[in-house]
Amino acid sequence: MNTRLFSQLASSCGRLLLLLCGSASALLFSACKPSDPAVAASGAPAPNSTRVAVVVSTLNNPWFVVLAETARDRAKELGYEAVIFDSQNDPAKESQHFDNLVAAGYGAVLFNCTDAEGSIANVRRAKAAGIPVFCMDREILANDAATSQILSDNYSGCVALGEYFVEQVGEKGTYIELLGIVADTNTWNRSKGFHSVVDRFPGLKMVAQQSADFDRSRALEVLEALLQSHPDIDAVFCGNDAMAMGAYQALLAAGKADRVKVFGFDGADDVVRAIAEGKITATVMQFPKVMAQTAAENADRYFKGQRDFPQRVPVTVELVTKDNVHRFGDYGRKP
Repeated sequence: MNTRLFSQLASSCGRLLLLLCGSASALLFSACKPSDPAVAASGAPAPNSTRVAVVVSTLNNPWFVVLAETARDRAKELGYEAVIFDSQNDPAKESQHFDNLVAAGYGAVLFNCTDAEGSIANVRRAKAAGIPVFCMDREILANDAATSQILSDNYSGCVALGEYFVEQVGEKGTYIELLGIVADTNTWNRSKGFHSVVDRFPGLKMVAQQSADFDRSRALEVLEALLQSHPDIDAVFCGNDAMAMGAYQALLAAGKADRVKVFGFDGADDVVRAIAEGKITATVMQFPKVMAQTAAENADRYFKGQRDFPQRVPVTVELVTKDNVHRFGDYGRKP
């Protein structure tokens, strides 16, 4: 081989080596960088797959405490560091939580939102940073933001509750409806399921419908005020169990607890006990532990490589009455 030919071969091999090294570097950088340029520019770290954030709408309700703590505990059982963030039913606090967890490089979010529409931007921000979000109990109104949404069948549950309402109250009477948070889809899915049955009976008159924000103290205040205008009602339909307990307290203070029937939704332990004691007429068990455990286990599957999750995972609910209340407790069915 002459000197000129050797020199040409050496030059060609060098260019090929540089090309291969450059391509490998580009692939490595592409795999690691956040997909949102704004996040990359902020210096936020790449998601850390050992840390799971549990963002819950409020811890001022035992039902949501069970949801959040079950999600956290199941994530820990699966080997992850897990932290609960309480949004206190405040969309602004929820947004701050997402800013913090993106900046801190959490690997996944188990999420119970404050607002079906307003929370979508938070989920999209996490998704852009490469962080999957698994919604629990409360739905966001988007099909391309969360990795998956694990939700109770609220509509069907309240169809069953509406049928039991007619059976217990009769085909004639007056009632008040206490709605949950107006921006939450659960509020309207429950109300629509209930009315799909009860509105077929013209003798059943709804004399008032007002939001009490899924809050026990607020329900007490609202019903106390409404009873001034409607003292002779036969029943109260509440969009969750916290409001059912507040309504019962208002009726007790007014001396009407023995005559007015109260219906709730959730399967909270205090309401299950109240049904057994004859204070509350019925509720719907919606299994918060099942939803929380499913969300944590889906996050684990995501970390291990699964990507094909159904957008919505329905969780079956069950009507709880005096006839079957002995089968329920601790936010689910007894073993």
